[in-house]
Amino acid sequence: MDLQLTGKTALVTGASRGIGLATVSALLDEGMRVVAAARTITPELKATGAIGISVDLSTAEGPALLVEQAVAELGGIELLVNNVGGGDSGEGWTGGFLTFTDEQWYETFELNFLASVRTTRAALPHLTRGGGAIVNVSSTSARTPHAGPITYSTAKAALTAFSKAIAEEFGPQGVRVNTISPGPVRTDMWESPDGYGSEVAKAMNVPQEELLAQLPATAGMVTGRLVSPAEVASLIAYLGSPLAASTTGADHVNDGNSVKTV
Repeated sequence: MDLQLTGKTALVTGASRGIGLATVSALLDEGMRVVAAARTITPELKATGAIGISVDLSTAEGPALLVEQAVAELGGIELLVNNVGGGDSGEGWTGGFLTFTDEQWYETFELNFLASVRTTRAALPHLTRGGGAIVNVSSTSARTPHAGPITYSTAKAALTAFSKAIAEEFGPQGVRVNTISPGPVRTDMWESPDGYGSEVAKAMNVPQEELLAQLPATAGMVTGRLVSPAEVASLIAYLGSPLAASTTGADHVNDGNSVKTV
């Protein structure tokens, strides 16, 4: 299927690995010119041929500087993919509410919510000039807050609500805004030996391999497997394309039916 994206421009955050890296590859395959932002420009990201920009989006000034550089490189932005996120991995993130400090709350909201708010604010003047699209990567944790660290789930819920509000405000100016809420995705978050999956396995006193094997069933995923980054990337590409011209203000769950509510 031709998504009619050839020659169009995109900015993707959190692009060094996982969903972000897969999204960069998917958009390039559709003929887009892509600026890929990450704290570290990995060899895998360099190999895609995207324009890599190293930036820390958890800082107050990082998003505006990124958008300025992206516009200089591309001449404009027609699709913004706010994929940057984290703060839900490694030691200290598997306890309950009383275990989280103010610093952890601030850190998680800066990266998972405010980074997207600031990047969106900087990019919107460019998106409204000729119409454009924003896709924000949320999480099923926003719908099922018990399924992840409370700081992460709450920040993602804020991101989903923010996206709905922006879709309403800027829709009349030709800007479409959607979110994607993946379930457990086969990324370093679950597979890294020092990531969130490893800590969950330790807390449950089971090998990490066993946790990953059981996770789809535990999460209620009727597909019997974790979501692949490429599957999420394909949906992002579609939502950013003219083929989805009437799709806005929606949250698209990509979770193997782990969320059972209507």
